[in-house]
Amino acid sequence: MSATHLQLKAILLISLALPGFAQTAVPNYSVTVTEGPRYVVPASTTATKTLTPLLDVPQSITVVTQELIHDQMMLSVSDVVRYVPGITAIQGENNRDQVVIRGNSTSADFFVDGVRDDVQYYRDLYNLDRVEVLKGPNAMIFGRGGGGGVINRVTKEAEFMPLREITLDGGMYNNKRFATDLNQPLGDKVAVRLNGMYENSDSFRDHVGLTRYGINPTVTLKPTKTTRITLGYERFRDDRTADRGIPSFQGKPVDIPSATFFGNPDLSHVRAAVNLGSIAVEQQVGRVTIHNRTTFGGYDRGYQNFVPGAVSADKTQDTLTGYNNATKRFNIFNQTDVTYTAYTGKIKHTLLAGAEFGHQLTDNFRNTAFFNNTATSILIPLSAPTIATPVTFRQAATDADNHLDTNAAAAYVQDQVELSRYVQLIGGIRFDHFDLQYHNNRTGENLGRIDKLVSPRAGIVVKPVSTVSIYGSYSVSYLPSSGDQFSSLTTITQQVKPEKFNNYEVGVKWDVRPRLSLTTAVFRLNRENTRSTDPNDPTRIIQTGSTRTNGFEIGLNGSLTHAWSIAGGYAYQDAFISSATTAALAGQQVGQVPHRTFSLWNNYQIARRLGAGLGILHRSDMFAAVDNTVTLPGYTRADAAVFSSLTEKWRLQANLENLLDKKYYLNADSNTNISPGSPRTMRVGLTARF
Repeated sequence: MSATHLQLKAILLISLALPGFAQTAVPNYSVTVTEGPRYVVPASTTATKTLTPLLDVPQSITVVTQELIHDQMMLSVSDVVRYVPGITAIQGENNRDQVVIRGNSTSADFFVDGVRDDVQYYRDLYNLDRVEVLKGPNAMIFGRGGGGGVINRVTKEAEFMPLREITLDGGMYNNKRFATDLNQPLGDKVAVRLNGMYENSDSFRDHVGLTRYGINPTVTLKPTKTTRITLGYERFRDDRTADRGIPSFQGKPVDIPSATFFGNPDLSHVRAAVNLGSIAVEQQVGRVTIHNRTTFGGYDRGYQNFVPGAVSADKTQDTLTGYNNATKRFNIFNQTDVTYTAYTGKIKHTLLAGAEFGHQLTDNFRNTAFFNNTATSILIPLSAPTIATPVTFRQAATDADNHLDTNAAAAYVQDQVELSRYVQLIGGIRFDHFDLQYHNNRTGENLGRIDKLVSPRAGIVVKPVSTVSIYGSYSVSYLPSSGDQFSSLTTITQQVKPEKFNNYEVGVKWDVRPRLSLTTAVFRLNRENTRSTDPNDPTRIIQTGSTRTNGFEIGLNGSLTHAWSIAGGYAYQDAFISSATTAALAGQQVGQVPHRTFSLWNNYQIARRLGAGLGILHRSDMFAAVDNTVTLPGYTRADAAVFSSLTEKWRLQANLENLLDKKYYLNADSNTNISPGSPRTMRVGLTARF
């Protein structure tokens, strides 16, 4: 069988299985693929809202498959991006997912099945089919934000084949986790699925632990051959210890045991309660496909923490502060996409027209910690920074107490043009109307801002042969002045226009073999309209600041041989202040962006029932913050795993993280909030399918 033939079959099979894609959109051909992909998928709907081979998308995309998630026993978004070139997971104050993509930090560019999931919390992977990471501005598809890229989680949906799977995990630091995936068709018109998870685990960090659970039922209905309806609901709860890490001293992480906890662990906590519902309807009418998805989400999250500060000059004391913060948000989004395939002579057009409407209500409330009910900071001994000092939490003069009402409406069009078997074009434009209304509960002040955003994208794909594409692209995104969490607005920021992101990218994609993909990209991303201090009046803000990220990345995913699967890549990034901002002068490096990262995961099937995994992670030095005064040393870490298929239905695996027990520092939130990396850690998982 030729490589092209096998690739076509795989694309066809995935089109039938992809959640949200109507099975009737493809004719009822009999499809057989004897070797399905493990660490690579051939096609996706996320980047273009149409089912498109990744080879034909003029953009850097990395897909982390369910198989890779299982093989590495990944539990979090930060685990996922370890093997994605060009992305760094940062601390996010250790109360949320936060990443830096192409030099731009974000806690809001997270999506579920293509719909915004922008609240700050820790997400779990128990109900995911895969995670798709799209790099570069993506406003044409996803709307505001997404300046460096977006992370889209694709959830499992009820399908028309039975599946019953239970997984038990356990390991060091009292790790305990249970997950289940149960799918059952009820005839040929109804299918149901239930994914669930519960975890209760401690950490290598003193006094730190977490408890979380999730339950996600879905129902798929096929009332007719051309209609597919999917209903879903998720209840997720995450409770853990708030842990801001350790401070620095003389430009490096302070040299103390990695397990040392700063503050009072009994008063340090993070909570998130999430309720997400969705209704997706897909209708096929000839060559027209209509897809409508409505999602609604209620989020109640908060955290209370103690924050290490500057270490004294004699290295004996540290300054400690504290606060708590609560956010409640309700989201409702509706997306409608209409796709149509047409021809003008021999030229094929895949046309997309769509609209999106969103409504978000947000309440923020913050208190400051007063030690002994009087002081907002205290000095604690560096040799014993875990304290039990009495603390009162109450509002200080500048603490937030506000309500925000945001409304968004968007319309977009796109055309994917196949000029010939050798040349393809893509062009699209999106218009967003973003309306934010802010109310300060403390002062009664009302502020508002409306932004009208126009986001284009353009790309060209040249395919000298069917397995190679050479592409170039240009895309734009905007970030409103209220920031990615629009948590506040002032009389100054009310007047500030959105920041603008321009991405220029060229690359080559090569399907080396049917199940092995090699991708390369060279890019420049400019961030403009950032805030700067007026040199003639330090009380004024002007928008002359800018940053730039120049970079190169290469990714390799798939199977080198029938027995050897790999995933990983290399990235070089130079992210710097190109024009002075309020945070830094021109020329300074953006914090949390290492110049070089490298990752490579190998899974080798030694025998029919025995496999082994070996992973290498490398990061060069990076600055903890944009002032470039504290450096997190680079490191190289090795991970390993052993897999055993005890029977056709039972699988046992053992994963060893940080095989050589190297001491390193993973990331930071600031110069004085640094997260040590985990020492050698083992986990064991048992999976049963029945």
